[in-house]
Amino acid sequence: MELFFLLLLVVLMAFALGSGFPVAFALPGSAILTIGIAAGTGYLFAGDTDAFFSHGGPGQWLSAGVTNFRGIYWEAERDTLIAIPLFVFMGIMLQRSKIAEDLLVTMARLFGPVPGGLGISVVFVGALLAATTGIVGATVVAMGLISLPAMLRNNYSVPLATGTIAASGTLGQIIPPSIVLIILADQLASAVDQAGSLRTTLYKANTGELSMPSDFAVVSTSAGEMFLGAFLPGLVLVGLYMLFILGFALLNPKAAPAVHEEGTFTRQFAVKVFITLVPPLALIFLVLGSIIAGVATVNQAGAIGAVGAMVMAGYRLREGKRGAYSPAIIAILALLGLAVVISFFGAVNIKLIQTSDDLVALILALIAVSLLLIAIFWSGWRTLQLENTLRGVMVETAKTTALVFIILLGAAMLTSAFRAFGGEELVKNFLQGLPGGFWAQFLIVMLVIFILGFFLDFIEIAVVVVPIVAPILLADPSANVTAVWLGVMIGLNIQTSFLTPPFGFALFYLRGVAPAVVKTLDMYKGVIAFICLQLVALGIVGLYPQLVNYLPNRSSLLSETAPPPKNPRLQYCMERLIYEDFQSNGDSILAAIQKAEAIDMSYLPEDLQKDMAEGFEKARDAIPQMQAIAEAEAAVEAASGDYRPEHVTVRALERDARRVDERIAEYQIIVDRSGANAVYTPEQGERAKERIAALEADRDAILGEIPGTWEDTYNAFSKIQKAETKARQTYRRTVDQAYEPLLELKAILGDADTVAAFKPELEALKAEVAQLEPEAAVEAIAAMRSKVGAAEGTGDIRKGLTEARKIMRSREPNAEAAIAEIDKSIAALDADLAWRQKGAEEILPQLAAYDAAVINNIGIRAQERLPNDMALDVAACLSDHRDISLSF
Repeated sequence: MELFFLLLLVVLMAFALGSGFPVAFALPGSAILTIGIAAGTGYLFAGDTDAFFSHGGPGQWLSAGVTNFRGIYWEAERDTLIAIPLFVFMGIMLQRSKIAEDLLVTMARLFGPVPGGLGISVVFVGALLAATTGIVGATVVAMGLISLPAMLRNNYSVPLATGTIAASGTLGQIIPPSIVLIILADQLASAVDQAGSLRTTLYKANTGELSMPSDFAVVSTSAGEMFLGAFLPGLVLVGLYMLFILGFALLNPKAAPAVHEEGTFTRQFAVKVFITLVPPLALIFLVLGSIIAGVATVNQAGAIGAVGAMVMAGYRLREGKRGAYSPAIIAILALLGLAVVISFFGAVNIKLIQTSDDLVALILALIAVSLLLIAIFWSGWRTLQLENTLRGVMVETAKTTALVFIILLGAAMLTSAFRAFGGEELVKNFLQGLPGGFWAQFLIVMLVIFILGFFLDFIEIAVVVVPIVAPILLADPSANVTAVWLGVMIGLNIQTSFLTPPFGFALFYLRGVAPAVVKTLDMYKGVIAFICLQLVALGIVGLYPQLVNYLPNRSSLLSETAPPPKNPRLQYCMERLIYEDFQSNGDSILAAIQKAEAIDMSYLPEDLQKDMAEGFEKARDAIPQMQAIAEAEAAVEAASGDYRPEHVTVRALERDARRVDERIAEYQIIVDRSGANAVYTPEQGERAKERIAALEADRDAILGEIPGTWEDTYNAFSKIQKAETKARQTYRRTVDQAYEPLLELKAILGDADTVAAFKPELEALKAEVAQLEPEAAVEAIAAMRSKVGAAEGTGDIRKGLTEARKIMRSREPNAEAAIAEIDKSIAALDADLAWRQKGAEEILPQLAAYDAAVINNIGIRAQERLPNDMALDVAACLSDHRDISLSF
C-alpha cells in the first residue's frame, strides 16, 4: 500500500502543477492530502493511522520525530537563507535604477564593430548582471526591451537574437551570487550529514571496523564555497556563449553583422564606459572578493551588495543633476579612510584602547564610519523620494523572498511525505541497482533533473529532488565527489530549466516583451544551440572537477583559519608532494642532516643531546619510509586490477542481502506485535512469518552467489592495504618524532635572554618573601613560578620555587627556608644559563640551516599552517576525485 500512496502523492503533485495551481500551495497540498488519505485508510482498515507508512506515521512524527517532518518547523530558520532577501534586494534595486539599461546600451556601442558584437555585448552584460543581481526575470526583461529591438534593427537573425538574450539572462543562476546556489548549499549541507552517516554505516558493515578514518568522510559545503566553486564554470559558460556567437557571425555574417557607429570612440564615450562599467565591477569585487578573501560571510557580503546597489541607485536616479554623485563620493572617501586606518593602525577595537595611537585610530575610524552612514542614508533617502524606487524594491523583495520561503516549506513537507512512504528507499535501491556504479547513477539523476527542467522551476527541483538523491550520490565512495562539485553540476543543469520548452521561464519573460514579429517558434529554435552549449559546459566541468573544487580548496588553505598540516584530509596529497621533494632533493636533505649531526652539542643536558640524536636518526629514516609508502601504494594499485571486479560484485550482493534483512526486520515487528489484543491480528502475524521465511530464502540465495574464494581474496587484498596504511602511519610517526626535538631545542635556546632576565626578579623575590605576610608571599612566589614556567626547559629552575611555595603555604611558614629554596632556583638558573646562552650563540644559528632544509618536508606536520606554495599544490591535488571504494 505504501507504493500506492507514493504514486498518489506524485500524481496529485503533477496534477496540481499541470493545472496551473500555485507551486507554493501545490507542493504542501499534495503532501497533506496524501498523508491524510493514507492515515484515514489505515485507521479504517487496520485500526492504526500509521499502518500504511514505511517510516513512522502521523502518530509518531510529533512525538518521536520519525522522518524529518518535524524539521519543517525550522526549515526557514537556517542562517544560510538570510542572504536570499539581501541579494534579491540588490538585484531589483539595480534593475529598477536603470543601471542594467546603461550597461546594455554602453556595451552594445563598445562591442558593435566586432562581428556578432551586439550578441557578445548581451552575453557580457548578462554575466555582469548575473554577478550583481542573479534575478533572471529582471535581466531577461531588461535585455529584451533594450537589446532585442537594436539587434532586429541591425538585421540580426531572430533565433540568434532571442536565444542570446534568453541564455544570457539565465547566467544569474550559476554565476555567483545566485539564489539557486544558496538554496543548493542549504540543501546539500543537510544531505552531507545523511551521506556521512550512510558512508560510515557502509564502512562498518563491509570492514567490521568500529570507526571510519576521518579522511574518508564526506566533505561538507557552504554558500561561500558554492559561490567560489561556481565562479570558474560560470566563466566557462560565458566563454562558450561568446565563442559560439563570434563563430556564428564569422560563418554567417548576414545573421550577425557588425555595427559601425560614427563618433563612438571619443573621450566622452570613454568616460561614459568608465562610469557605467566600473561601479558594477567594484560592487562585484566587494561582494565576491569579500567572500573569497574570507573577510565576510555570504550574509555579510549580501548586506554589502544591498547597500552598494542602493548607493549606485542614488546617483543614477539623479543623473545629470547637481550633486548627483555626492553620496557615492562620500562613501568612497569613507571606505578609503577606513582602509588607511586599518593599514596604519591595524584592527580598531573600542574595548582595547590603551595608547594615544589607539585613541587616534578610533576617532578616525568613527569619522569614516559616520561619513559612510551619511552616504548610505542619503542614498536611501534619494531612492525613497525619487520615483518611489525604494518602496517598490522593498515590496518586490518581500514578494520574491516570501515566494522562495513558502516553496521551501512546501517542498520540505513534500519531501517528508515522500520519505514516509518509502520513496527515498525506492530511489536509493533503483539507483544503486543500476550497472555502472556511481557514474550511471549520476547520469540518470542529471537526466531526470534535465527533464524536470522542462516543467518545473529551479526552486522546486533544488528543494524536492536534491534532498532525495544527493545523500545517495555523496555517500558513494567509488567517486568520492565533493558536495561543491555536485551542487555546481546540479546548478548548471537546473539552469536549463529556464530555457527548455515548453515551460522555460526565460522564454516566457522574453515572449512578454518581444514584438509581434518575433515568433515563439523562432525563440524555441534560438535556445537549442545554447542548451547544447550548457550541456557541453556540464561535460567540461564533469571531466575537470578542478574547475569547481580548486577555488574553495585554495581559499580554505590560504585563509587565516586554514586547517593545520596534521589534518587527516591533507595527508594523502601532502605525502605525494613530499615524495616528489624527497626524489629531487633527497641528497641535499641527507647532507643537511649529516651537517647538523656534526654540531657540537656536548655541553647541553644529556636528555637534550639524546633527543636530538634520536631526532636526526628518525629524520634519516623518513626518506626510505616515504619510499616504502610509494612501494606499498604501487602494490595496492597492482593488486586492485584483479580484485576490483570481484569486490564490486560481492559488495553489490551484500548490499542486496542487507536490504532483504531490513525487510525481514520490518516483518518481524509485525510478528512481535501480533496477537489477540495486539496491534496486528494473528492472521497478519502468520502472513508475516511466511513472508520472513520466503525472504530468508531469498537472502540465502543472494549470499550463495558470493564466490567461495571471496574471503581469501579479500584477506589477501586487505593485507596489502593494511601494509600501505601501516607504512603511512609509521612515516607520520617518524617525522613527528624527528622534528619535535628540533622545535623543543630551538624554543629552549631562543628563550636564553628571557631566562637571564629572571635572575634579578628572583633576587627581588627573596626580599619580598622576607617582608610579606605568608599569603602575599605565596601569591608572589606563584606568580614568579608561572612566569618562569612560560619559558621552555625551565623545570629545574621551577623546583626551588615550588618548594618555596609549599613552605609558605604550610601551617608553620618559614621565610628563611623559602628563601633558601629560591636560592636553589637561582643556582639552577645560573647553571642553566651556562649552556643555554652558549647554545644560543653557537648551536641556534647552525640549526637554522637544518630547519630550512626539513621544515617543508620532514617538519611540515608540526607547522601551524602550510606554506603558500605548498598550500596551492595541495589545493590542486584535493580538487580531483579520488576513488576510495576498495577501502570499503
